[in-house]
Amino acid sequence: MKLSILFITLLAFASCKISGVKSVRLAKPRGSNYPYAQVEPSIAIHPKDQNIQIAGTVLDDYYYSKDAGKTWTSSTMKSTYGVYGDPVLMFDSTGTAYYFHLASYDKATHLDRIVCQRVDQVDGEFTTGTSPEPNGTKTQDKHWICLDPQTDHLYMTWTQFDSYNSGLSEDSSIIVFSKSLDKGDTWSTPVRISKFAGDCLDDDNTVEGAVPAVGKNGELFVVWSGTKGLVMQKSSDKGETWLKEEQFIGPQFGGWTLEIPGISRANGLPILVSDCSQGSNRGNLYLNWCDQRNGTDDTDSWLSVSKDDGKTWSKPVKVNQDNGPAHQFFTWMSIDQSTGNLYFVYYDRRDSKGDETNVYSARSIDGGMSFTEMKITKKPFTPNKEVFFGDYLNIASVNGTIRAIYPRMDNEKISLWVAHLFDKNF
Repeated sequence: MKLSILFITLLAFASCKISGVKSVRLAKPRGSNYPYAQVEPSIAIHPKDQNIQIAGTVLDDYYYSKDAGKTWTSSTMKSTYGVYGDPVLMFDSTGTAYYFHLASYDKATHLDRIVCQRVDQVDGEFTTGTSPEPNGTKTQDKHWICLDPQTDHLYMTWTQFDSYNSGLSEDSSIIVFSKSLDKGDTWSTPVRISKFAGDCLDDDNTVEGAVPAVGKNGELFVVWSGTKGLVMQKSSDKGETWLKEEQFIGPQFGGWTLEIPGISRANGLPILVSDCSQGSNRGNLYLNWCDQRNGTDDTDSWLSVSKDDGKTWSKPVKVNQDNGPAHQFFTWMSIDQSTGNLYFVYYDRRDSKGDETNVYSARSIDGGMSFTEMKITKKPFTPNKEVFFGDYLNIASVNGTIRAIYPRMDNEKISLWVAHLFDKNF
């Protein structure tokens, strides 16, 4: 069964240039009435045709471009299981596009599964969706997915709550894994990969933010944060077996939930990428996160590198290159597998007054040893903590084409923007 989607072709109606960088505004789908739409963005670039790009935002927004992001078409996603946010978008090697999201199935309990929908042409009709098997009334949340570049197998990790927001000691959170070997048609039975559980309060003591990555030889690595700080799991047989317990990487100072003035909630959950390029840093694992080791008035974006499949990790280095206390938050990282170059995007307050916020991007071309930064926004914006602003940003990079996607808030109104970045910009 397939569902038709009403597409509305919309010209991007605002842009600006900062040091040669253009940011294009994406219009909401017609009829979108979610008050906090266009936050928690995800973006992906076609591996064979960089003119084709896709994006998604909370709760059920879908966007695509066929002209390298000059113009975008927006629509509303539909699924039998409901579409309820946390979009994760990606392409496989054949150009099939995937849209993963939370569910709100009226025949089951709220957020009981993670749904995978796909489409062969970005302007076509998405499948109605599949999911790993639900586990009764338990809540499935905060998923992320990676693709094996050799096989296009899909690997998904997420947090399972016994009962979301429960303070009962018998209720816990764990990290769960499932995979699909047939483009999302079917999924393996979800298995627990975290030995140590967390609570269900969606806070520092909850295990959350699980992000998988495929290593150069097909190994699977997963990182997350919680009661033990930053930790990693590993599978050498494509998720069939795992380490007896997660390995400690390092502390996350201040925990993964951060206090940022003007933001209703903020997290510093980790992002993991693996260098599968043919460059000099092939095999490196890169871990990016935010914490407040320099004080509650000085949130920073950090990077640590492993050159031995996660056995050891380098001393964290600061991605943002400012001096003195300022908040850099909502970091995200991407790797261009054609070069091994790393790209980052984050909100930044180094040159602002009060809660004024800009967007910065950074690049590393030497395996995370040094960074070049660039301000994306022409002028800052000031968020209002009474308006939900999501939990993260996103960035994608393919063959030297880099696209950073970010919301901003002006006069308590949220808008969504995509920055057109290339190596020459840095």
